[in-house]
Amino acid sequence: MKFRPCIDLHDGKVKQIVGETLNTEIIENFVSQYDSVYYAELFKKDALTGGHVIMLGGGNEEAALQALKHYPDGLQIGGGINDGNAARYLEQGASHVIVTSYIFKDGQLNERHLSNIVAEVGKERLVIDLSCKEKDGKWFVVTNQWKQFSDFEVNPANIRYLEQYCDEFLVHAVDVEGKQRGIQQSLVSALAEWVTIPTTYAGGARSLEDMDLFHELSGGKLDITIGSALDIFGGHLSYEQVVAYSRQKQ
Repeated sequence: MKFRPCIDLHDGKVKQIVGETLNTEIIENFVSQYDSVYYAELFKKDALTGGHVIMLGGGNEEAALQALKHYPDGLQIGGGINDGNAARYLEQGASHVIVTSYIFKDGQLNERHLSNIVAEVGKERLVIDLSCKEKDGKWFVVTNQWKQFSDFEVNPANIRYLEQYCDEFLVHAVDVEGKQRGIQQSLVSALAEWVTIPTTYAGGARSLEDMDLFHELSGGKLDITIGSALDIFGGHLSYEQVVAYSRQKQ
């Protein structure tokens, strides 16, 4: 288990927002006085690898590229990634590209788009985002800024199928993401049982006790992202303590 950092960009600024509100009245948990380069250099200094830069809508590309430039091969990038622009972001310093809506079109897995992106960047540079919500006791991928349920269930068979095409998974627990209500325990337990490739969970973690619980439920098999709860993003959880905890668990 390790801590993976994040840089969420909205309107060119580093923010922490409740993701479900992107298409409505946006709820901003935090707007940083610092730019993306500040955070990229911080994460580089602390040798935190595998973190992600997420572009939440337009107007974020310059800030994203600056982060990649200052921490080459240390950050992944997502948000509007497709087969036409993915290679450029890798050339600009991203270690991986992250895709969701491009491969889950109109509520379904688009096999052609999946094949196209793999052909463009290679399995080893691709992260598939399986951000999901619970419905009728099952987990389904949600797309289009987490507003649209797909028919793609996150289950052992579908996980195994997608593992053929990507290097990692990123999974936001959408029901708790950005709300600091604690981790989605049942999802963490299920992912730890199902996945066989590196997988990062995001959503709800707010304390070192939550990290302990996450480690216990996942058996140390999953990595974790923490955003709004961190003091560097306006929260109360010490970033330095989280980094130290992560080093202890590796």
